[in-house]
Amino acid sequence: EMALRLLVLAATLSCTCAYMTQSLLLPRGRRESLLPSSFPSRQRASSHVLVCKAEESAPNKLRKLLKQPGILVMPCCFDGLSAKLVQRAGFDLTFMSGFATSAAKLGLPDTGYMSYGEMADAGRDICSAVSIPVIGDGDTGYGNAMNVKRTVRGYAQAGFASIMIEDQVAPKRCGHTKGKQVVSRDEAIQRVQAAVDARDEGADILILARTDARGCISMDEALERIRLYEKAGADIVFLEAPQSIEEMKMHCEAAPNTPKLANMLEGGKTPVLPPKELEKMGYKIAAYPLTLVSTAVKAMNRALESLKDGRPVDDILDFAELRDIVGFNDYYAEEERYKL
Repeated sequence: EMALRLLVLAATLSCTCAYMTQSLLLPRGRRESLLPSSFPSRQRASSHVLVCKAEESAPNKLRKLLKQPGILVMPCCFDGLSAKLVQRAGFDLTFMSGFATSAAKLGLPDTGYMSYGEMADAGRDICSAVSIPVIGDGDTGYGNAMNVKRTVRGYAQAGFASIMIEDQVAPKRCGHTKGKQVVSRDEAIQRVQAAVDARDEGADILILARTDARGCISMDEALERIRLYEKAGADIVFLEAPQSIEEMKMHCEAAPNTPKLANMLEGGKTPVLPPKELEKMGYKIAAYPLTLVSTAVKAMNRALESLKDGRPVDDILDFAELRDIVGFNDYYAEEERYKL
């Protein structure tokens, strides 16, 4: 009897620790589902059988999405609010854009100003705001192979489903702007291998491997890096800034066994195609990196012009809807549970 009680106590403590660890990465409204079944509010069947129910991890959600048929349309976010809007609109996943996050957080261009710590902090806020998987821009990994592994582990702890690691020389910059450079092929593969090793050593996160070699060296070099990324064990591959439909097809043919990402940047170097056409080529994810931040800036500029001219701002969001989006109604509902 004493041995059974100790076993039940140990299981309860184990479940409680698992709850506390995972709940730190979740919004408060989602934490109750992680409580051990032995807790009074979550009591289930036998008093001697404990069932710990945890929400499915973000990486597992992404793995399932990648296995499902059809292309994934992925608007990219830059803060908790924009991520919430992506989820609210019904999209299955989002991506924390380095360009948009640098613009929104620092008011600076995507030229390497954002540090690892700043990106991880921004990502933690975004991942905590939504339940859909979030892919994080990990830039160059912020140093050598050991730094890459630390970055991968840090992004996993922040709640990301996947991290993107690229082969640019630091400080990196937006792949569709001038002045970028890439490291040698060996160093590029080493970065991806370090990221894959960190994943395989326990970091629950997918690795998205990116090359910018098309614009810096040649399309042939970019394709070879994509092949080697696949061989190294990357979960998703991304050839940045192909300049024609033919080059996009070559990208898909270079890694037939790995999901591929197409970057649909309006006004960029790559043809912007409908998702169905991208799917036929062999792409699995269609990313829209600047659509949200661009439309937000345009709308804010229009509103500022109206205010400057002394005119009322047209087409403004209803205050009740804004309150609902940012979570006031959820707050009020939970507040009722604790009324005295």
